[in-house]
Amino acid sequence: MPCNSLVRSISPPPTRKGSKIREDSNQASQRGPSPESEVLDSVNKQDVEPTLAAVEAGHAQIKDHLEYFVKHLSHTIRPNSGPRLSTKDFQSLYKRNQHAQGHHFVIHQHDHPISGVHYDLRLQFSETSSISFAVPYGMPGNANSQRPNRMAIETRVHNVWNNLIESASHATGSLLIWDTGEYEVMPRPNSTRQKMTDDELSDSETPEHDADRRSESEKLFAAFRSRHIHLRLHGTRLPPGYTVALRLPSTNRLKGPPTKPRAKRRRVDPTKAAQLARQKYSTATSDTESDELGDSSNETASVFGADEDAAIASEDDSEDAAIRANNAYPGSENTIGSVHQRHWFLTLDRKYSGFQKERSGSNAGRWVDGWGDPFFVRGRDVERSVVTGRNADQVMDDEGVEKFVGRKMWRTILE
Repeated sequence: MPCNSLVRSISPPPTRKGSKIREDSNQASQRGPSPESEVLDSVNKQDVEPTLAAVEAGHAQIKDHLEYFVKHLSHTIRPNSGPRLSTKDFQSLYKRNQHAQGHHFVIHQHDHPISGVHYDLRLQFSETSSISFAVPYGMPGNANSQRPNRMAIETRVHNVWNNLIESASHATGSLLIWDTGEYEVMPRPNSTRQKMTDDELSDSETPEHDADRRSESEKLFAAFRSRHIHLRLHGTRLPPGYTVALRLPSTNRLKGPPTKPRAKRRRVDPTKAAQLARQKYSTATSDTESDELGDSSNETASVFGADEDAAIASEDDSEDAAIRANNAYPGSENTIGSVHQRHWFLTLDRKYSGFQKERSGSNAGRWVDGWGDPFFVRGRDVERSVVTGRNADQVMDDEGVEKFVGRKMWRTILE
């Protein structure tokens, strides 16, 4: 006689024991969350702050960017004997420029996994937006350098709150604030200045400068559209009176944004690239800033040659079409007319920076006075944030980024 325990119906199949639990769960979900779970979810959402990387990428929304970043940065301070801006002054600097005439600037050191180390110069031109230039080797600091020129490449228009960021991730690398402050747009020198003495030039420019009552952001608009910018940066690290000149060569005056991302260039052997750049580079300098920024095919080849890849972050093929079309990240507006990847010349404006060319004696032909000793931008292993005192590795550590592999062969310009 068969055992009763082995007798079982096969049609319909028996109900599993777990199905009752799932049924109860489904019924509960249809009824909606309980009041207790709603309160718990609300508390958890308030307690968990978005990560810096999520905020930077636009994946998380916050109400007060200044409060968020100041709170984060104040917990990452490192001892450092170099130039330093307190978090209180950092906060005050940003607050007094939160309006349409704001003229805030930042220079970020960016160690990108593909493009490598470069420096992003960002200039506020409206209440919400900043133009951005990628500068491969950082700001020039030697008035007598054999390589006085830099390449400055327009990137996307950023939100002004991006000026506050120090962050790190595997996707974007490390970002630290190399310097920050307020900019001043200086009048463009007269084209007839070669026929005048330095004193006569200074006298002729002073009334024009004093009579210009426009805001600095309005002057930046005009200078940017004229393709000539004389920019004085009042920062924490940069010396007093530090001024650079930017000029857009006629060969690089693109009409508008590309319709699709540019094809990625094949990476050049860094050693060969450096040799090519040195071979092409002209060491000739001239008496006047207009000569230094003059049209020259040789100079264009030398500055815009082998180092281009080191200046521009890799463009994502999936980047939003609206961002490419407007050349602006969400939340910012490209009302200034910035064009992605236009190549500008950037050089130290030695006369505006207070230097004079020695006419006689042992220093004949050299630029003297100014701020004294030159400075050199020495890259990720040396440079530190003026706000937190951190270097690139410490920013990585604080954000939990491990085993980051960056692009190598970056070198300081010392000659």
